[in-house]
Amino acid sequence: MRQAAVLDVGCHSALLTVAQRSEDGVLEPVLSRKVRLGLHQSLGPEGRLRQSGVRTVQEAVAEVVTAHPRLRLPEVFAFATSVIRDAPNCDDVIERVADSTGVRLRVLSGEEEARLAYSAARRWAGPAAGPLLVLDIGGGTLEIASGTAARPRTLHSLPLGARTVTRKHLPGGIVSSEEHLAEVRQALRRSLGTASGLPRAEPGGRVLACSKTFTQLARLAAAARDKPTRTPERLTLRALRDAIPLLAAATPRDREKLPGISPHRAEQSLAGALVAEALMEACEVRSVTICPWSTREGLLLERLGNASGG
Repeated sequence: MRQAAVLDVGCHSALLTVAQRSEDGVLEPVLSRKVRLGLHQSLGPEGRLRQSGVRTVQEAVAEVVTAHPRLRLPEVFAFATSVIRDAPNCDDVIERVADSTGVRLRVLSGEEEARLAYSAARRWAGPAAGPLLVLDIGGGTLEIASGTAARPRTLHSLPLGARTVTRKHLPGGIVSSEEHLAEVRQALRRSLGTASGLPRAEPGGRVLACSKTFTQLARLAAAARDKPTRTPERLTLRALRDAIPLLAAATPRDREKLPGISPHRAEQSLAGALVAEALMEACEVRSVTICPWSTREGLLLERLGNASGG
């Protein structure tokens, strides 16, 4: 059975995924190997990845690709997300990783990440899915895609990821006052309000949220309403707004204790919630369905020749 392998090197982890397609077209995982990273701690003032961060990437890539020496891996498609893509020394990082590991990381544009997330989300939603709006909040950027067919009609990538907004508006992940919180909200609404051609939720269509940011916020919102779950299905704008004060009132260390908030995302979790709120408002979305597939699954499906979902 044909297999595909994708190595996703992001801010928080290097994740190798090997998958195959079943006879009925289902994407089946064969192998998953993750090494935790913390590249946000190795970024200079201009977003340059310091030498300690470069070494961390080298070691992580080497570890995941040699973790199973007896397993014959298919050709690995290795890509780096915005934390490396947008770094001023991106080319140097890629060369040093290639020299030390033999793995050359590729960089995908934000629009390409949006296209792949849309492809994966449509396949996940099934062939009967009609109009689709796909929202994906990453660390460096957020991606938006919409359409009614296998290929998206619109693609957008904006520099409003949770890490980016934290560094610009919420240093240390802390909000200093109610006025500060209101200012950040207004800045995000202004940025999204002036973005050209953002799609809106369509009547009868579906809105899918494809990121860890949305998943963790959905878990937090469910717990805040005394409906805890590890696999949330939906997040409403109202529930999100109710959860934001919990994050705003807590320090990053205290947020680690909140349901759904992982320690390595605690600092940027408030920014992620504020971006999600502004994004849902801008796209006139009242509720999103949590989709577990995104760019990585889009790549796997394409490499298996099964990207089209209907």
